[in-house]
Amino acid sequence: MDKQLSRRNFLKYLAGGAAAAVPASAFLASCRRAAAPSTEAEGEHMTLRTNPNTGDRVSLLGYGMMRLPQLPEGTPDDAVTGPFDQEMINRQVDYALAHGVNYFDTSPVYCRGLSERCTGIALKRHPRQSYYIATKLSNFDTRYWALDASKEMFENSLRELQTDYIDYLLLHSTGGGGRDPETGEQLSGLEVCQRRFIDNGVLDWLTQEKAAGRIRNLGFSWHGDYRAFELLLRLHDEGRYHWDFCQIELNYLDWFYANEINSSNVDAVTLYGELHRRGIPAVIMEPLLGGRLARVADDIAAELKQRDAEATIASWAFRFAGTPEGVLTVLSGMTYMEHLQENVATYSPLHPISDEENDFLMHIAELIYGQKEIPCTACQYCMPCPYGLDIPGIFAHYNKCVNEGNTPQSSGSPTYRRQRRAFLVGYDRSVPRLRQADHCIGCGQCAPHCPQQIQIPEELHRISDYVEQLRREGGSL
Repeated sequence: MDKQLSRRNFLKYLAGGAAAAVPASAFLASCRRAAAPSTEAEGEHMTLRTNPNTGDRVSLLGYGMMRLPQLPEGTPDDAVTGPFDQEMINRQVDYALAHGVNYFDTSPVYCRGLSERCTGIALKRHPRQSYYIATKLSNFDTRYWALDASKEMFENSLRELQTDYIDYLLLHSTGGGGRDPETGEQLSGLEVCQRRFIDNGVLDWLTQEKAAGRIRNLGFSWHGDYRAFELLLRLHDEGRYHWDFCQIELNYLDWFYANEINSSNVDAVTLYGELHRRGIPAVIMEPLLGGRLARVADDIAAELKQRDAEATIASWAFRFAGTPEGVLTVLSGMTYMEHLQENVATYSPLHPISDEENDFLMHIAELIYGQKEIPCTACQYCMPCPYGLDIPGIFAHYNKCVNEGNTPQSSGSPTYRRQRRAFLVGYDRSVPRLRQADHCIGCGQCAPHCPQQIQIPEELHRISDYVEQLRREGGSL
């Protein structure tokens, strides 16, 4: 732990840049300490956390409406909800509410633009005071940078969600880069944040909407350029704007390794520390890193099972994400009923990660980091590729083979032929030939949209070269 702490030197943030006055052990204990008993549910019920700004009693498990269940293959699209299975969505929302889940997170851009509509249909069947709606101002497209266009996006969210107010409204993915709509010049995340929300008057207007009661809590989600995160917190410190909450990526791998996995990323301990010392509640996204922490390598899974044979692999990550004091809710995109049921059980109630378990998970994180996977969470922000590549599919297959030990490096290995076959056959089955990495021309349109700051063209070319090497070495599959 001392080694990990020294790498990050995060205590300088807690002291506002002064010499660290808080012992490292004290801060880590605070991070791992469960919220005070008054904010926790008792018995077998869902753990609740209290929002200090409004007094909202929010379920520690939040329902992410980003990956909704779809109709069976071959079923004609619904006239209203397209390919999404509204009946199943209704059933899962009913189950969630019946078991204490009351925070539902959506966006105008999720699920081909239909997530808000599907969410609104499902929730409208229940009393409005029984749930909290979180949605986003997802004005990524430069057409929506104008104030009037952003206003219309917000009004459309109200219509789709069938409500006259939003409980939790976020500036979506602040820190993401883009291009100047007139010159085509690449803009930094800081520049894009300034244009999307500040220079155009959007943030002033949202503050007015909050004062009018159409927004109850105003916050932001962050990926990308850390300077944008610093800017928004500085505006909060100066009293120009007030953040009621902030959505960040936090999991036991990103706690200390986000920056080492990708130098453009920021470790979760730093993000959390900045919010914690300001008393800004944290909403957690990617507790499983797009499912990666539920699909760890077999040897790592065996170590987790040896530690607790009854616990699921995913439950370790959810418990870690829910333990820190100041976490309001942990989002999970639960496509299937069994995922919802498992996560409800994990948080009904939460059993916080102990100091000893925390050290164990830091060890597991070190093992995962050593595998050098591509940190893709399958968020789809890079899609569609103008040249038809299935970018998340390519990365998912590569990571799967890394986890399973099927990325052969030496043709002299006794397992080489088996590993080569598993990689190449699985690649062709999971990603159609015309959508594979060798079709990447390096246009770079994908990379600025990646929340994980993956250098996507470089990774695609690396995989393409690796696949070509395996194919060249010949032999039957």
